[in-house]
Amino acid sequence: MVVGSLVVLGGLGIAAALQSATLRAGPVDELADGSSPVTVRLRIDGDPLLRQSTTSRRPPYVVVRATIEEVRSHTGAGHLRTVRVRTPVLVVGTAKWATVRYGQHVNANGRLERADNGSEIAAMLSTRSPPRPVDEPPWWLRAAEQVRAGLRESVANEPEDVRGLVPALVMGDVSGVSTELNADFQTTGLTHLAAVSGTNLTLLLAFVLPLARMAGVRARGLTVVGVMTVVVFIVLARPQPSVLRAAAMGLVAMLAMTSGGTRRRAVRSLSVAVIVLLLLDTSLARSAGFALSVLATAGIVLLGPGWRDALARWLPGWLADAISCPLAAQLACTPVVAWLSGEVSLVAVAANLLAGPTVGPTTILGFIAAGVALVSTEAAQRVGWAAGWPARWIILVAREGADLPGAADAWPATVVGVAVLTLLCLALVLGLHRILARPIAMIVAVVVLAVVVLRPVGSFGWPPDDWLFVACDVGQGDGLVLRAGEGTAVVVDTGPDPAAMDRCLKDLGIEHIPVVVLSHFHADHVGGLAGVLNGRRVDEIEVTPYFSPRAEYDRVLEFADRHGAGVRTVAFHEERVVGRVSWTTLWPAKVPALPAAGTSSATSSDEGSPENNASITMMVELDGLRILLTGDLEPEAQRAVLASGADLRADVLKVPHHGSAQQDPGFIAAVNARLALISAGRDNDYGHPAPRTLDLLSHNAIRTATTNVSGPLVVTNTDNHLALTVHPRPDEGTRR
Repeated sequence: MVVGSLVVLGGLGIAAALQSATLRAGPVDELADGSSPVTVRLRIDGDPLLRQSTTSRRPPYVVVRATIEEVRSHTGAGHLRTVRVRTPVLVVGTAKWATVRYGQHVNANGRLERADNGSEIAAMLSTRSPPRPVDEPPWWLRAAEQVRAGLRESVANEPEDVRGLVPALVMGDVSGVSTELNADFQTTGLTHLAAVSGTNLTLLLAFVLPLARMAGVRARGLTVVGVMTVVVFIVLARPQPSVLRAAAMGLVAMLAMTSGGTRRRAVRSLSVAVIVLLLLDTSLARSAGFALSVLATAGIVLLGPGWRDALARWLPGWLADAISCPLAAQLACTPVVAWLSGEVSLVAVAANLLAGPTVGPTTILGFIAAGVALVSTEAAQRVGWAAGWPARWIILVAREGADLPGAADAWPATVVGVAVLTLLCLALVLGLHRILARPIAMIVAVVVLAVVVLRPVGSFGWPPDDWLFVACDVGQGDGLVLRAGEGTAVVVDTGPDPAAMDRCLKDLGIEHIPVVVLSHFHADHVGGLAGVLNGRRVDEIEVTPYFSPRAEYDRVLEFADRHGAGVRTVAFHEERVVGRVSWTTLWPAKVPALPAAGTSSATSSDEGSPENNASITMMVELDGLRILLTGDLEPEAQRAVLASGADLRADVLKVPHHGSAQQDPGFIAAVNARLALISAGRDNDYGHPAPRTLDLLSHNAIRTATTNVSGPLVVTNTDNHLALTVHPRPDEGTRR
């Protein structure tokens, strides 16, 4: 064992050294060191992904994996040097790069930049010019594109979520999965269904091999059928590293389920698969997706059979299998999931148990629809309609599961937090088979878990019954909630993350939102809109008259139209009343000219940008409390608001621009607040809140609280006694 382990470690060390040397070989590494401009010929190695910038500094952009096959650059003597290479890079380009296709060759101009050490790419190619196609993808990739397009066409008449989920289940095509559904899948532990995973291939093999056996195929013929099925799956899902990894893990899981209960063969197969994959690509050692695939498969192989046998003592065999597999996989993956997301899902096993039986029919019918689409679109749509019904059940499980009060609980994503969680999981591994074998113990465990998830007595004291105003913990952004009535609120800004905003509103019990106010269109204020709209009735969205950045403005209109919410522009000094909440719009008084389409008006520092200075500023009155909400106003706009003569005196100030250093002392003094709230992300790159601003607030004797330190901030006002309640992070203590 020792010698074998040393041989494997030595081989992995050699493979890592060779891969590192290969990445650094050739001129690309040298050119990246100098941020040199180049002309390259690329082979596209992935599907282009359109990304939205989290700041106003740039319009939407595209990232795509590629391999440089030829690079041309100028030498020191001014000569043009052309070198043939084979170097993987990440291309970051304009939205025009969204048209490139997997397997295609293109020419491009750009600038090479160094990648992080240990990365699986040698450099990043930043380009502002459009790609220049050289050829079309190979015939087999074009055929795969046609099949994928046929699958999308087969479900084109289905509801939006079904249109997105069926291609995701069948071929890992997640382009149509909505942000809201993806957030629900994350909360309920169903994310693996909407991506290429071993589950997809296992289900396909479980369908194809019995059919082949019924047709009289035996022995090596079955092996040939299985291998051909795997090859077809890889081609359709694209032969990318994640797909190859999923194929390997799917074959191992299939072996575990068909090996007659003996684990040794499955463990050997899993070990060989892990070692071979790491030898081929040592960067997988840093891949969270690879770790989750291996852990889930290992859980099924090592823990699943024993837990299945324990449950089978008092449950039918099929139900014991259905419970043990997702339970083993989820428990094995829990520490890594908590490290990545800062959450522990309490409904993942139940959600997988409920959704699991319909994954197979959806996947198989989807594959059939894709094949039929090559012959008849009309017939394919009938099969797609049939595939849509089990997909609706999966969507229902995700939606309802994510809406449960205790669906997911925060967990500190720190070394200590993950270490403690790992020890808890190991303790469960050692003792869970005893609980599973005893019906009474299982019933007690399920009842306790149901109480924790359903929380019939509320969220253990949070929020307070008399809460009025909440600054949600949405990371680096603003997400503010004003209580308008029972289960009703006015929301001002939505933060950058739909899941975080959705979770905050669920904790507060908000089901109806008469008005959502978006102070301006930066992503850290509107990016979480999908989370606000998720499962709630939203009547109206109120926006600033400065429609920039244009991409975010268009996205807001798209969401509003999809959910039937009206969009209106605020007017200067208008007054509104919604339930217990009333407010006056103090700004903007005038709107600067919009930038040209596809550009951003923000300066390089993002301070003093027109978008920030066009933020809606509101003086809110709520149960005798005056609250000034300021968006991201910069000093020049702060001075303009002050000069307008408006009465700025307030009990609570939402400090502009996440407490940045750019604040006007006269504006802060005029507000004369008793309490200042700052919404900022933990360990953010902007240095918010700035020490200078904290000193300014302290100098004005204003008590200050920040979400990046304390988590969600809750303001109450009982008998004119202004109180702040902090909902602590898991690794913080409770403070008032």
